[in-house]
Amino acid sequence: MPRNFLVVDPEKDMHVIKGLAAPARISVLKLLRRKGALNVKEIGELLNLPQSTVSLSVQLLEEAGLIRTESQRARKGNQKLCTSIYDEVVIMFGDAAEERRNDGIEVAMPVGLYTACEVSAPCGLCTDEGIIGLLDVPDSFLDPARMKAGLIWFTRGSVEYQFPNNARLDNRDVAELEFSLELSSEMPGTNPDWPSDITITVNGVDIGQWTSPGDFGDRRGVFTPDWWKLKGSQYGMLKRFRVTDAGSFVDGVRMSDVCLADLRLDQKHSIRLCLSVRDDARHPGGINIFGKGFGNYDQDIVLRLTTR
Repeated sequence: MPRNFLVVDPEKDMHVIKGLAAPARISVLKLLRRKGALNVKEIGELLNLPQSTVSLSVQLLEEAGLIRTESQRARKGNQKLCTSIYDEVVIMFGDAAEERRNDGIEVAMPVGLYTACEVSAPCGLCTDEGIIGLLDVPDSFLDPARMKAGLIWFTRGSVEYQFPNNARLDNRDVAELEFSLELSSEMPGTNPDWPSDITITVNGVDIGQWTSPGDFGDRRGVFTPDWWKLKGSQYGMLKRFRVTDAGSFVDGVRMSDVCLADLRLDQKHSIRLCLSVRDDARHPGGINIFGKGFGNYDQDIVLRLTTR
């Protein structure tokens, strides 16, 4: 499963340092992080780089373990789709790198393992093999097979997930809380210009609202199974919602002043994450939540607690 960050010890991970040692390769990484999966031609066009430069950059980045590639059929032969693996690369020396690797507690939650839900149609769930229950029937969200879901969607309402507060169990103080997950808007068919206001709530406290720009279906998601119709939602955007002592952030941009103290983690045995599209939202454009086996990032909803 992809990690949110990579800790690099330059004495041991020189191949990663070499992979980063060119402006073109840095530009490719930043583009993939921002746009999601792209093929070599698209990368060249967006960065105004020759295809030969892009091909070499992709090769070296893949060898460094910084991106993954997948060959997919196109109208004319095959195309290589490229996906960024990490959100951050942290360079540390010696013992500091090992300490940084060990100061985090990570839990991955399948998208179907919500503990509470209240959704309205159009809505649905599916695994990498097929639809769960009936389409557009909210009661299907109670089907026990939901545990295997790799994609869920609804127009209005909410789902809530309950994560163990392992920092409290280990008697460790939390310095930072982060949720990482792939999201998009939801509409019948797809539309890249279909904004949706998605509210993020942790332990009953709204930490902020992120507006998804659209519902993406211009190409098949890197991990979306072949049986899933091309007219359906294919992939989303990998978002990181982070709460620190200084406030709440999405991809490093401040969402609100809600800080760790407001979540009272030291008093909670669990950490609850609620994702909702509310009736009073300015852009009530639905939500797709992508998990393993769907979208551009083969991951579940990941909670990471950084301790001190």
